[in-house]
Amino acid sequence: MSVNSYLKRSAFSLMELIIVIVIMGVVYTLSVTNFQNLGGSNTQVSLKNLKEYLYNIPHTKSVELLCLDNCLRCSVLVDSKEYISTTPFDDIIDDTIRVYRYDFYTGIQEQSKKVYFNSEDVQEDVCFSYSVDKRGIGEQVIVEFKDKVYDFSTYLSSTSVYDSLEEVVEFKDVLAQEVLR
Repeated sequence: MSVNSYLKRSAFSLMELIIVIVIMGVVYTLSVTNFQNLGGSNTQVSLKNLKEYLYNIPHTKSVELLCLDNCLRCSVLVDSKEYISTTPFDDIIDDTIRVYRYDFYTGIQEQSKKVYFNSEDVQEDVCFSYSVDKRGIGEQVIVEFKDKVYDFSTYLSSTSVYDSLEEVVEFKDVLAQEVLR
């Protein structure tokens, strides 16, 4: 074997080794990123970021935060099955929470509580629930809690926060008037 052919083989083997190392680096980077995403974020879940948090949980139909027993017990349902989450939800709300719907003609109307049947088919009292579908569209509700009002009624944008229900109504009325023009 000549020195020239030996050098060509060595150079080719070195290129193969570099390509393998680059591929392994890319796979490692993608794997670490996915594991970090699955592990959840370090951000505290609040009503302000609830919609985005729920949407980022892997699901095929919908994901829902369901709070029972006067909001003492909250859990996440992914595609109607309970999701094991490391994030505590019990401290983000309590039984003083109020949920409303807005209609241009009737204004703000308090929403009645949802009916929920557990796995034993027993009805439980729902204190609060909020769901997001696979497209990121959440329930069209307005939530009043601890002197703040959270507007979940926008389809694809993040939750807006107001100081009162009157501010929300004013904003909705102005928006409706702009649409009617």
